[in-house]
Amino acid sequence: MATRSSARQAAAAAKSSSPASSQDQSKSTSNGAAGTKRKGGSTNASPQTKRGRKGAKKEQTTIEETMPTESTAEPSKDTEMKDVPHQENTGAGDPAPAADEADQDPQQEKQAVANGLDSGPAEKDEANGETEKKEDSEVTKNGTEAGEPATKTDAVEESTKREESTPSSILEKGIIYFFFRGRVGIDEPSDVGDIARSYIILRPLPHGAKLGDGPIGDEGHNRMLALPKKVLPVSPKDRFMTFVEKANTSMEDIKTNLSASDYMTKTAGSRHTPAAAPIGEGVYAITSTGRETHLAYILTLPAEISEVQEGVGLRQRGSFLTSAKNPETSAAAGASLPKGAEYPKEILDEFKGRGWMPLTPKLLEYENTQFLIIGHKEDALEKATVPQADDVKQDKEEPKEEMEKLEHEDELRVEHLEGDDTVFEDLGLSSKEYPKLQTTW
Repeated sequence: MATRSSARQAAAAAKSSSPASSQDQSKSTSNGAAGTKRKGGSTNASPQTKRGRKGAKKEQTTIEETMPTESTAEPSKDTEMKDVPHQENTGAGDPAPAADEADQDPQQEKQAVANGLDSGPAEKDEANGETEKKEDSEVTKNGTEAGEPATKTDAVEESTKREESTPSSILEKGIIYFFFRGRVGIDEPSDVGDIARSYIILRPLPHGAKLGDGPIGDEGHNRMLALPKKVLPVSPKDRFMTFVEKANTSMEDIKTNLSASDYMTKTAGSRHTPAAAPIGEGVYAITSTGRETHLAYILTLPAEISEVQEGVGLRQRGSFLTSAKNPETSAAAGASLPKGAEYPKEILDEFKGRGWMPLTPKLLEYENTQFLIIGHKEDALEKATVPQADDVKQDKEEPKEEMEKLEHEDELRVEHLEGDDTVFEDLGLSSKEYPKLQTTW
Protein backbone atom coordinates (compact mmCIF):
# COMPACT_ATOMS: atom_id res chain seq x y z
CA MET A 1 0.00 0.00 0.00
CA ALA A 2 1.31 3.42 -0.93
CA THR A 3 1.90 5.58 2.15
CA ARG A 4 4.09 8.55 3.07
CA SER A 5 7.86 8.09 2.89
CA SER A 6 8.08 9.25 6.46
CA ALA A 7 5.89 6.33 7.48
CA ARG A 8 8.68 3.95 6.43
CA GLN A 9 11.01 5.35 9.03
CA ALA A 10 8.30 5.44 11.69
CA ALA A 11 7.22 1.85 10.99
CA ALA A 12 10.84 0.63 11.11
CA ALA A 13 11.31 2.33 14.44
CA ALA A 14 8.20 0.54 15.76
CA LYS A 15 10.06 -2.76 15.68
CA SER A 16 12.35 -1.69 18.50
CA SER A 17 9.87 0.30 20.57
CA SER A 18 6.30 -0.01 21.86
CA PRO A 19 3.39 1.33 19.73
CA ALA A 20 2.58 3.90 22.40
CA SER A 21 6.09 5.35 22.60
CA SER A 22 6.53 5.42 18.83
CA GLN A 23 3.35 7.41 18.47
CA ASP A 24 3.98 9.86 21.34
CA GLN A 25 6.86 11.70 19.62
CA SER A 26 7.82 15.30 20.15
CA LYS A 27 5.99 18.05 18.31
CA SER A 28 8.85 18.67 15.92
CA THR A 29 9.12 14.98 14.96
CA SER A 30 5.43 14.50 14.28
CA ASN A 31 5.12 17.71 12.35
CA GLY A 32 8.04 16.82 10.17
CA ALA A 33 6.60 13.37 9.48
CA ALA A 34 3.05 14.33 8.68
CA GLY A 35 1.49 15.87 5.65
CA THR A 36 3.28 14.22 2.69
CA LYS A 37 2.12 11.04 0.96
CA ARG A 38 4.55 8.46 -0.43
CA LYS A 39 4.07 7.77 -4.11
CA GLY A 40 3.87 4.17 -5.08
CA GLY A 41 1.79 1.45 -6.65
CA SER A 42 -1.95 1.15 -7.02
CA THR A 43 -4.01 1.38 -3.91
CA ASN A 44 -6.09 -1.52 -5.17
CA ALA A 45 -3.17 -3.93 -5.01
CA SER A 46 -3.26 -6.71 -2.44
CA PRO A 47 -1.64 -5.53 0.80
CA GLN A 48 1.85 -6.81 1.48
CA THR A 49 3.34 -7.83 4.80
CA LYS A 50 3.58 -4.74 7.00
CA ARG A 51 6.68 -3.68 8.88
CA GLY A 52 6.32 -3.84 12.62
CA ARG A 53 3.15 -5.95 12.44
CA LYS A 54 2.83 -8.31 15.38
CA GLY A 55 1.00 -11.58 15.59
CA ALA A 56 -1.34 -13.29 13.20
CA LYS A 57 -4.04 -11.49 11.27
CA LYS A 58 -7.19 -10.94 13.30
CA GLU A 59 -10.32 -12.69 12.10
CA GLN A 60 -12.82 -10.29 10.60
CA THR A 61 -16.41 -10.34 11.67
CA THR A 62 -18.85 -11.21 8.90
CA ILE A 63 -22.26 -9.60 8.57
CA GLU A 64 -24.18 -12.60 7.24
CA GLU A 65 -26.34 -12.77 10.34
CA THR A 66 -27.07 -9.07 10.36
CA MET A 67 -27.85 -8.59 6.69
CA PRO A 68 -31.57 -8.16 5.95
CA THR A 69 -33.41 -11.05 4.38
CA GLU A 70 -35.48 -10.78 1.24
CA SER A 71 -37.96 -7.95 1.60
CA THR A 72 -41.37 -7.71 0.09
CA ALA A 73 -41.59 -3.95 0.47
CA GLU A 74 -40.97 -1.85 -2.59
CA PRO A 75 -38.47 0.88 -1.75
CA SER A 76 -38.97 4.26 -3.26
CA LYS A 77 -36.76 6.14 -5.69
CA ASP A 78 -33.68 8.07 -4.69
CA THR A 79 -34.16 11.75 -4.01
CA GLU A 80 -31.88 14.59 -4.87
CA MET A 81 -31.83 17.94 -3.12
CA LYS A 82 -31.06 20.89 -5.35
CA ASP A 83 -28.33 23.37 -4.61
CA VAL A 84 -28.93 26.29 -2.29
CA PRO A 85 -28.65 29.55 -4.27
CA HIS A 86 -25.40 31.35 -3.59
CA GLN A 87 -25.52 33.65 -0.57
CA GLU A 88 -22.46 34.62 1.40
CA ASN A 89 -23.44 34.83 5.08
CA THR A 90 -24.45 31.74 7.04
CA GLY A 91 -22.75 32.33 10.38
CA ALA A 92 -24.24 33.37 13.68
CA GLY A 93 -26.33 36.49 13.30
CA ASP A 94 -26.43 36.26 9.50
CA PRO A 95 -29.58 35.97 7.38
CA ALA A 96 -30.75 32.46 6.57
CA PRO A 97 -29.61 31.12 3.18
CA ALA A 98 -32.14 30.06 0.61
CA ALA A 99 -33.31 26.50 1.23
CA ASP A 100 -32.64 23.50 -1.00
CA GLU A 101 -35.41 22.19 -3.22
CA ALA A 102 -35.89 18.48 -3.71
CA ASP A 103 -36.92 16.77 -6.93
CA GLN A 104 -38.87 14.17 -4.96
CA ASP A 105 -40.36 13.71 -1.53
CA PRO A 106 -37.49 13.09 0.97
CA GLN A 107 -39.88 11.02 3.10
CA GLN A 108 -39.70 8.29 0.48
CA GLU A 109 -35.93 8.17 0.70
CA LYS A 110 -35.98 8.15 4.49
CA GLN A 111 -38.45 5.27 4.47
CA ALA A 112 -36.32 3.29 2.04
CA VAL A 113 -33.22 3.82 4.14
CA ALA A 114 -35.09 2.78 7.27
CA ASN A 115 -36.13 -0.63 5.86
CA GLY A 116 -34.30 -3.52 7.48
CA LEU A 117 -32.43 -1.59 10.15
CA ASP A 118 -31.05 -3.46 13.13
CA SER A 119 -30.73 -1.14 16.10
CA GLY A 120 -29.08 -3.70 18.37
CA PRO A 121 -25.81 -2.53 19.87
CA ALA A 122 -22.63 -3.92 18.40
CA GLU A 123 -20.53 -6.09 20.68
CA LYS A 124 -17.63 -4.13 22.09
CA ASP A 125 -14.10 -5.50 22.16
CA GLU A 126 -13.28 -7.22 25.45
CA ALA A 127 -10.18 -6.31 27.39
CA ASN A 128 -7.31 -8.71 26.77
CA GLY A 129 -6.52 -8.89 30.47
CA GLU A 130 -3.06 -7.39 30.11
CA THR A 131 -2.59 -4.03 31.85
CA GLU A 132 0.28 -1.63 31.79
CA LYS A 133 1.14 1.63 33.53
CA LYS A 134 0.83 4.58 31.13
CA GLU A 135 3.26 7.48 31.07
CA ASP A 136 2.15 11.09 31.04
CA SER A 137 -1.08 10.15 32.84
CA GLU A 138 -2.45 8.37 29.75
CA VAL A 139 -5.59 6.31 29.88
CA THR A 140 -7.58 4.21 27.46
CA LYS A 141 -11.17 4.68 26.38
CA ASN A 142 -12.38 2.21 29.01
CA GLY A 143 -12.89 5.10 31.43
CA THR A 144 -9.87 4.56 33.70
CA GLU A 145 -8.61 7.61 35.55
CA ALA A 146 -5.32 9.35 34.80
CA GLY A 147 -2.36 7.63 36.42
CA GLU A 148 -4.21 4.34 37.01
CA PRO A 149 -3.38 1.03 35.29
CA ALA A 150 -5.19 0.90 31.94
CA THR A 151 -6.24 -1.95 29.67
CA LYS A 152 -5.80 -1.33 25.94
CA THR A 153 -8.64 -2.68 23.80
CA ASP A 154 -8.22 -0.70 20.56
CA ALA A 155 -6.03 1.83 18.81
CA VAL A 156 -7.34 4.81 20.79
CA GLU A 157 -5.23 6.03 23.69
CA GLU A 158 -5.89 9.12 25.78
CA SER A 159 -3.01 11.36 26.79
CA THR A 160 -3.14 14.24 29.26
CA LYS A 161 -0.29 15.97 27.45
CA ARG A 162 -2.09 15.63 24.13
CA GLU A 163 -5.27 17.06 25.57
CA GLU A 164 -3.43 20.02 27.05
CA SER A 165 -1.73 20.80 23.73
CA THR A 166 -4.80 20.37 21.50
CA PRO A 167 -6.26 23.81 20.62
CA SER A 168 -9.74 24.72 21.81
CA SER A 169 -10.64 25.72 18.26
CA ILE A 170 -10.83 21.99 17.48
CA LEU A 171 -14.35 21.32 18.74
CA GLU A 172 -14.15 17.63 17.82
CA LYS A 173 -11.72 15.29 16.10
CA GLY A 174 -11.94 11.70 14.95
CA ILE A 175 -11.84 9.17 12.11
CA ILE A 176 -13.84 9.79 8.94
CA TYR A 177 -14.97 7.40 6.18
CA PHE A 178 -16.52 8.19 2.80
CA PHE A 179 -18.85 5.72 1.03
CA PHE A 180 -21.15 5.73 -1.96
CA ARG A 181 -23.81 3.29 -3.13
CA GLY A 182 -24.67 2.49 -6.74
CA ARG A 183 -28.20 2.75 -8.04
CA VAL A 184 -30.49 -0.26 -7.96
CA GLY A 185 -28.93 -3.05 -10.00
CA ILE A 186 -25.58 -1.22 -10.44
CA ASP A 187 -22.93 -2.89 -8.30
CA GLU A 188 -20.02 -0.99 -9.87
CA PRO A 189 -20.83 2.63 -10.80
CA SER A 190 -19.07 3.79 -13.96
CA ASP A 191 -19.57 7.51 -13.27
CA VAL A 192 -21.24 9.89 -10.82
CA GLY A 193 -24.57 9.38 -12.58
CA ASP A 194 -24.61 5.76 -11.39
CA ILE A 195 -24.42 6.79 -7.71
CA ALA A 196 -27.65 6.62 -5.70
CA ARG A 197 -26.35 8.27 -2.54
CA SER A 198 -23.11 9.15 -0.76
CA TYR A 199 -22.39 8.82 2.96
CA ILE A 200 -19.96 10.17 5.52
CA ILE A 201 -19.32 8.20 8.71
CA LEU A 202 -17.84 10.07 11.69
CA ARG A 203 -16.24 8.29 14.64
CA PRO A 204 -15.44 10.94 17.30
CA LEU A 205 -12.36 10.53 19.51
CA PRO A 206 -11.60 12.06 22.92
CA HIS A 207 -10.02 15.52 22.76
CA GLY A 208 -6.71 14.17 24.05
CA ALA A 209 -6.70 10.98 21.99
CA LYS A 210 -3.80 9.65 20.01
CA LEU A 211 -3.71 6.54 17.83
CA GLY A 212 -1.71 3.38 18.34
CA ASP A 213 -1.96 0.03 16.55
CA GLY A 214 -5.16 -1.87 15.82
CA PRO A 215 -8.70 -1.15 14.65
CA ILE A 216 -10.87 1.53 16.21
CA GLY A 217 -13.08 0.09 18.96
CA ASP A 218 -16.84 0.58 18.87
CA GLU A 219 -18.08 2.92 21.58
CA GLY A 220 -21.57 3.19 20.05
CA HIS A 221 -21.01 6.88 19.41
CA ASN A 222 -20.89 6.77 15.62
CA ARG A 223 -22.74 9.01 13.16
CA MET A 224 -23.89 8.34 9.64
CA LEU A 225 -24.42 11.41 7.44
CA ALA A 226 -26.30 11.25 4.13
CA LEU A 227 -25.55 13.47 1.12
CA PRO A 228 -28.54 13.55 -1.24
CA LYS A 229 -26.48 15.48 -3.82
CA LYS A 230 -24.10 12.47 -4.01
CA VAL A 231 -21.05 14.72 -4.46
CA LEU A 232 -19.16 17.14 -2.23
CA PRO A 233 -18.99 20.92 -2.75
CA VAL A 234 -15.85 22.22 -4.47
CA SER A 235 -16.55 25.97 -4.61
CA PRO A 236 -18.44 28.61 -2.60
CA LYS A 237 -21.29 28.33 -5.09
CA ASP A 238 -21.79 24.69 -4.09
CA ARG A 239 -24.08 24.66 -1.06
CA PHE A 240 -25.32 21.14 -0.45
CA MET A 241 -27.72 20.00 2.24
CA THR A 242 -26.60 17.10 4.42
CA PHE A 243 -28.51 15.36 7.21
CA VAL A 244 -27.76 13.06 10.14
CA GLU A 245 -29.28 9.73 9.22
CA LYS A 246 -28.01 7.84 12.28
CA ALA A 247 -26.73 9.39 15.51
CA ASN A 248 -25.08 7.77 18.54
CA THR A 249 -25.33 4.45 16.78
CA SER A 250 -23.38 1.20 16.87
CA MET A 251 -21.35 -0.20 14.01
CA GLU A 252 -23.82 -3.10 13.88
CA ASP A 253 -26.50 -0.62 12.86
CA ILE A 254 -24.24 1.04 10.30
CA LYS A 255 -23.32 -2.36 8.85
CA THR A 256 -26.98 -3.00 8.17
CA ASN A 257 -27.34 0.36 6.46
CA LEU A 258 -24.32 -0.20 4.23
CA SER A 259 -25.07 -3.79 3.24
CA ALA A 260 -26.64 -5.09 0.04
CA SER A 261 -30.25 -6.30 -0.12
CA ASP A 262 -32.65 -7.97 -2.53
CA TYR A 263 -36.36 -7.33 -2.61
CA MET A 264 -39.45 -7.91 -4.71
CA THR A 265 -41.61 -5.29 -6.40
CA LYS A 266 -45.04 -5.70 -7.97
CA THR A 267 -44.01 -4.12 -11.27
CA ALA A 268 -40.33 -5.02 -11.80
CA GLY A 269 -40.03 -8.25 -9.82
CA SER A 270 -36.74 -8.95 -8.06
CA ARG A 271 -34.50 -5.92 -7.48
CA HIS A 272 -31.00 -5.67 -6.04
CA THR A 273 -29.61 -2.80 -3.95
CA PRO A 274 -25.79 -3.00 -3.96
CA ALA A 275 -23.62 -2.65 -0.90
CA ALA A 276 -22.01 0.74 -0.34
CA ALA A 277 -18.38 1.00 -1.48
CA PRO A 278 -15.67 2.83 0.51
CA ILE A 279 -13.85 5.60 -1.34
CA GLY A 280 -11.83 7.20 1.44
CA GLU A 281 -10.65 7.05 5.07
CA GLY A 282 -8.79 9.58 7.16
CA VAL A 283 -9.04 11.97 10.07
CA TYR A 284 -11.36 14.93 10.58
CA ALA A 285 -11.88 17.91 12.83
CA ILE A 286 -14.83 20.21 13.39
CA THR A 287 -13.15 23.58 13.89
CA SER A 288 -14.20 27.07 14.89
CA THR A 289 -12.71 30.21 13.34
CA GLY A 290 -14.77 32.66 15.35
CA ARG A 291 -18.19 33.18 13.78
CA GLU A 292 -17.89 30.16 11.48
CA THR A 293 -17.37 26.42 11.86
CA HIS A 294 -15.81 23.99 9.40
CA LEU A 295 -15.63 20.25 8.75
CA ALA A 296 -11.97 19.64 7.83
CA TYR A 297 -10.37 16.36 6.80
CA ILE A 298 -7.08 14.76 5.68
CA LEU A 299 -7.27 11.45 3.79
CA THR A 300 -5.10 8.48 4.74
CA LEU A 301 -6.68 6.11 2.21
CA PRO A 302 -6.22 6.12 -0.69
CA ALA A 303 -2.63 7.33 -0.49
CA GLU A 304 -3.20 9.20 -3.75
CA ILE A 305 -6.62 10.29 -4.95
CA SER A 306 -7.79 9.11 -8.35
CA GLU A 307 -10.71 9.65 -10.72
CA VAL A 308 -13.38 8.36 -8.34
CA GLN A 309 -12.36 10.69 -5.52
CA GLU A 310 -12.03 13.63 -7.91
CA GLY A 311 -15.43 12.81 -9.41
CA VAL A 312 -17.22 13.10 -6.07
CA GLY A 313 -15.24 16.15 -4.93
CA LEU A 314 -12.82 14.50 -2.47
CA ARG A 315 -9.36 16.00 -2.07
CA GLN A 316 -6.29 14.77 -0.21
CA ARG A 317 -6.93 17.64 2.20
CA GLY A 318 -10.06 19.71 2.36
CA SER A 319 -12.76 21.39 4.40
CA PHE A 320 -16.29 22.73 4.15
CA LEU A 321 -17.96 25.70 5.78
CA THR A 322 -20.90 24.36 7.81
CA SER A 323 -24.23 25.90 8.86
CA ALA A 324 -27.05 24.12 10.73
CA LYS A 325 -30.73 24.67 9.98
CA ASN A 326 -33.26 25.66 12.63
CA PRO A 327 -35.93 22.92 12.50
CA GLU A 328 -38.59 25.39 13.63
CA THR A 329 -38.19 27.71 10.65
CA SER A 330 -40.08 27.21 7.41
CA ALA A 331 -38.47 26.06 4.18
CA ALA A 332 -39.44 25.68 0.56
CA ALA A 333 -41.61 22.69 -0.29
CA GLY A 334 -39.54 19.52 -0.41
CA ALA A 335 -36.40 21.27 0.85
CA SER A 336 -36.50 19.81 4.37
CA LEU A 337 -37.06 16.40 5.88
CA PRO A 338 -40.66 15.67 6.86
CA LYS A 339 -39.54 15.54 10.48
CA GLY A 340 -36.81 17.82 11.75
CA ALA A 341 -34.36 17.22 14.56
CA GLU A 342 -35.91 17.20 18.03
CA TYR A 343 -33.59 19.59 19.87
CA PRO A 344 -34.06 20.43 23.54
CA LYS A 345 -35.06 24.00 24.42
CA GLU A 346 -31.52 25.07 25.31
CA ILE A 347 -30.31 24.26 21.80
CA LEU A 348 -33.30 25.90 20.12
CA ASP A 349 -32.61 29.02 22.17
CA GLU A 350 -29.11 29.21 20.68
CA PHE A 351 -30.64 29.90 17.26
CA LYS A 352 -32.16 33.09 18.75
CA GLY A 353 -34.96 32.93 16.21
CA ARG A 354 -32.60 32.75 13.25
CA GLY A 355 -32.90 30.14 10.55
CA TRP A 356 -29.24 29.07 10.66
CA MET A 357 -26.26 28.95 13.00
CA PRO A 358 -22.75 27.46 12.85
CA LEU A 359 -22.71 23.67 13.15
CA THR A 360 -21.38 22.34 16.47
CA PRO A 361 -20.73 18.70 17.48
CA LYS A 362 -23.70 18.53 19.86
CA LEU A 363 -26.10 19.10 16.95
CA LEU A 364 -24.78 15.91 15.34
CA GLU A 365 -26.09 13.96 18.33
CA TYR A 366 -29.63 14.29 16.95
CA GLU A 367 -31.02 12.39 13.99
CA ASN A 368 -32.49 14.54 11.20
CA THR A 369 -30.15 17.44 11.95
CA GLN A 370 -29.85 19.27 8.64
CA PHE A 371 -26.87 21.39 7.75
CA LEU A 372 -25.25 22.96 4.72
CA ILE A 373 -21.72 22.10 3.61
CA ILE A 374 -20.25 24.87 1.50
CA GLY A 375 -17.12 24.58 -0.62
CA HIS A 376 -13.97 26.72 -0.66
CA LYS A 377 -12.14 27.97 -3.74
CA GLU A 378 -8.70 26.86 -2.56
CA ASP A 379 -6.58 26.37 0.56
CA ALA A 380 -9.64 24.85 2.21
CA LEU A 381 -7.75 23.19 5.06
CA GLU A 382 -5.82 26.37 5.86
CA LYS A 383 -9.05 28.37 6.08
CA ALA A 384 -10.51 25.86 8.54
CA THR A 385 -7.42 25.69 10.77
CA VAL A 386 -6.53 29.34 11.39
CA PRO A 387 -5.03 29.55 14.92
CA GLN A 388 -7.17 31.49 17.38
CA ALA A 389 -5.76 34.19 19.66
CA ASP A 390 -6.53 32.43 22.95
CA ASP A 391 -4.81 29.22 21.79
CA VAL A 392 -1.75 31.16 20.63
CA LYS A 393 -1.48 32.86 24.04
CA GLN A 394 -1.62 29.47 25.76
CA ASP A 395 1.03 28.03 23.41
CA LYS A 396 -1.32 25.39 22.04
CA GLU A 397 -0.67 23.38 18.91
CA GLU A 398 -1.97 24.91 15.73
CA PRO A 399 -5.14 23.10 14.56
CA LYS A 400 -3.49 21.94 11.35
CA GLU A 401 -0.51 20.55 13.28
CA GLU A 402 -2.81 18.48 15.50
CA MET A 403 -4.67 17.16 12.45
CA GLU A 404 -1.41 16.25 10.70
CA LYS A 405 -0.14 14.50 13.82
CA LEU A 406 -3.35 12.48 14.10
CA GLU A 407 -3.23 11.61 10.40
CA HIS A 408 0.37 10.44 10.69
CA GLU A 409 -0.62 8.15 13.55
CA ASP A 410 -3.53 6.89 11.46
CA GLU A 411 -1.18 6.15 8.56
CA LEU A 412 1.07 4.03 10.75
CA ARG A 413 -1.99 2.25 12.15
CA VAL A 414 -3.24 1.53 8.62
CA GLU A 415 0.17 0.27 7.54
CA HIS A 416 0.24 -2.24 10.40
CA LEU A 417 -3.24 -3.52 9.58
CA GLU A 418 -4.43 -4.57 6.14
CA GLY A 419 -3.98 -1.45 4.06
CA ASP A 420 -7.18 -0.66 2.19
CA ASP A 421 -9.00 -3.34 4.20
CA THR A 422 -8.49 -1.21 7.33
CA VAL A 423 -11.88 0.37 6.56
CA PHE A 424 -13.53 -3.03 6.95
CA GLU A 425 -11.59 -3.94 10.10
CA ASP A 426 -12.46 -0.61 11.71
CA LEU A 427 -16.15 -0.93 10.91
CA GLY A 428 -16.37 -4.64 11.76
CA LEU A 429 -17.29 -5.51 8.18
CA SER A 430 -16.35 -8.53 6.11
CA SER A 431 -14.32 -7.43 3.09
CA LYS A 432 -15.89 -10.34 1.18
CA GLU A 433 -19.31 -8.76 1.45
CA TYR A 434 -18.37 -5.25 0.30
CA PRO A 435 -16.58 -3.75 -2.71
CA LYS A 436 -12.91 -2.86 -2.29
CA LEU A 437 -11.90 0.74 -1.76
CA GLN A 438 -12.66 2.22 -5.16
CA THR A 439 -10.35 4.61 -6.99
CA THR A 440 -11.29 4.03 -10.65
CA TRP A 441 -14.63 3.84 -12.44
